[in-house]
Amino acid sequence: MRYVKAFPLAAVIAMTPLSQALAGALDARPATVVAATADQVAAAEPAPPPSSGDCSRGFFSRLAAAYREDAQPADPNAPAPERRAMDAPLDAPPFPNGEWQLGGVPAPIGVPVAYGQYPVQKALACTKLGGWMKRHRIEVNGWINPSANASSSSFTNYPLSYATRPDRVEFDQLVLNVTRAEDTVQTDHVDWGFNISTLYGYDYHYTVTKGVFSNQLLNHPNSNGPLPGKVYGIDPMLFYYDLYIPTVAEGMVVRIGRYLSLPDIEAQFSPQNYLLTHSILYTVDPYTQTGIMTTTRLSRQWTLQIGVNASNDTAPWNRSARPALQACVRWVSADNNDMLYPCINNWNTSDYNYNNVQMYVMTWGHRFSRKVHMQTEGYYMYGRNVPGFGPGGEPGVVASSPYPGKAAEYGVVNYLNFELSSSSMLTFRNEFYNDQKGQRTGYATHYSSHTLGMTHWVSPDLEIRPELRYERSYDVDAYDGGKKNYQAVALVDAILHF
Repeated sequence: MRYVKAFPLAAVIAMTPLSQALAGALDARPATVVAATADQVAAAEPAPPPSSGDCSRGFFSRLAAAYREDAQPADPNAPAPERRAMDAPLDAPPFPNGEWQLGGVPAPIGVPVAYGQYPVQKALACTKLGGWMKRHRIEVNGWINPSANASSSSFTNYPLSYATRPDRVEFDQLVLNVTRAEDTVQTDHVDWGFNISTLYGYDYHYTVTKGVFSNQLLNHPNSNGPLPGKVYGIDPMLFYYDLYIPTVAEGMVVRIGRYLSLPDIEAQFSPQNYLLTHSILYTVDPYTQTGIMTTTRLSRQWTLQIGVNASNDTAPWNRSARPALQACVRWVSADNNDMLYPCINNWNTSDYNYNNVQMYVMTWGHRFSRKVHMQTEGYYMYGRNVPGFGPGGEPGVVASSPYPGKAAEYGVVNYLNFELSSSSMLTFRNEFYNDQKGQRTGYATHYSSHTLGMTHWVSPDLEIRPELRYERSYDVDAYDGGKKNYQAVALVDAILHF
């Protein structure tokens, strides 16, 4: 329309005063056309979609709006939240975490924890409950995680985890979190936090702690599957209270309750992992402890952790509980390119009992660049006076001794991780494991496993993770229930956050 309006302007310049009147008339005509066209355009344009903060809409409309908003590109000019720590060494996403790992706290002391970033909490904001939760920084979120696999094995994929049943679609985990993260960036007042995380799905086989809903696994008839217990179960995996005391050194967090085992690269919760499957090393080590853990920041580079618990995967009120000590030190280099995290993850002088293994572990993280880094973990672990593992016994038959004895194992795993784009990453994982007497996997053998996987973030709320894995046992046939010495598996899963 700017060309129509330019014509009378040219006429005004070029023609006589009489023509100026004509020009005025011409000016009136295009003005009418412009007005009519604007009305037509306004009528033709669709109304903007409702926002997650539009309180005139219902909950599910706001929930759908939150998913749509999350799928939009992030604002590159958004201010970074204040932090009292080194800059994040990694990009998350595409990596599962932007910080060097540190168990026992929601994030390293001095690092902010984002609030209300997932759709359900955004949709709740207009309700009285949501308003109350926001005022108190309490949040609800979670995810749904199904997977599928095709395997060279026919009965069991173990010691691959958690996709133990071959050639099937599996409902791995549905997790609901209710949480409040303590603010460790500020240093002027004591703060508190808590977390209650409940898991439902096949993965409960690996996460259950004795004395907490454990009958569904330990005292339930075998399902004729590769693992005992009910096929799907529920596990209140985390329940703890945190107290942040800023005046102890550069800040201390005291955690009381059930928490994840501290030093591992991997974790039970799907979104916290580089890959869909877990290493053998992780599959057979402790998962959670229940007790008291202190995490104290000595400086920006040094953190000290000391705690006491009821032994691995055992509730304090269960008769299998044995008091145990934990101690860890975490160091990060001044250039943020290296991290060392040695731990005594569990130590006491008691017998093996339920899962009372003594564990000495260290993790090393190294950053080659912002887009390439690796993580390496190694441990030595053993149990004292484990029934069936003493002298004698039938050769080649695990746990056949009439006497108890020491059973030990050790291994090392390496992750090499590449950032392909802001929404995609590639991971190579290689590991070596020696189950010396077969107490952890059921077979006394050396293992190796090699895994290639990718994570693609369709949006901040949806991850897709395809994976290829090959593994082998070298001393006995340890795969498919003792029928093969190798296994090849292709897998894919999806994680939908809510």
